[in-house]
Amino acid sequence: MPLFRILFLLFLSIPVIEIYLLIQVGEVIGALPTIFIVVFTAVLGVALLRRQGLITLTRVQAALARGELPALALLEGALLLVAGALLLTPGFFTDAIGFILLIPPLRQSLVQSLLLRGLFQTGGSFRGGGFSGGSTYEGQSGESRDTKLIEGEYKRRDD
Repeated sequence: MPLFRILFLLFLSIPVIEIYLLIQVGEVIGALPTIFIVVFTAVLGVALLRRQGLITLTRVQAALARGELPALALLEGALLLVAGALLLTPGFFTDAIGFILLIPPLRQSLVQSLLLRGLFQTGGSFRGGGFSGGSTYEGQSGESRDTKLIEGEYKRRDD
């Protein structure tokens, strides 16, 4: 199924699900408690998101300091951005998905499954001011693959 159709279905179905759930919960507990719960989950979600975001940022910085490309941590950071958007969207369905994305083992397994499906590719290394596709890349499971490394020299000419 093309990506446009998937996004169209999501943008159409998620608001319908949210409205249905808000009406059902509002009938059971009342309007004000429902509004309070929606606001409370947004505030709680932002606090948890901030904590998880700082942990992920620390992992990115540590990987860069070791000279590694922090691909997994960056993909986790992207999922955290999605989680934040879902948590700030009023509703119970989006809050549930947002909170699920805040659980580190679930988020990491989602990143791994996205990588296994080939939606994203990792590789290369960080060397002195830039990323290169060269050198030997060592993956999570310890396998390594050789990639093309171009070496050279340069001289600076003053004009």
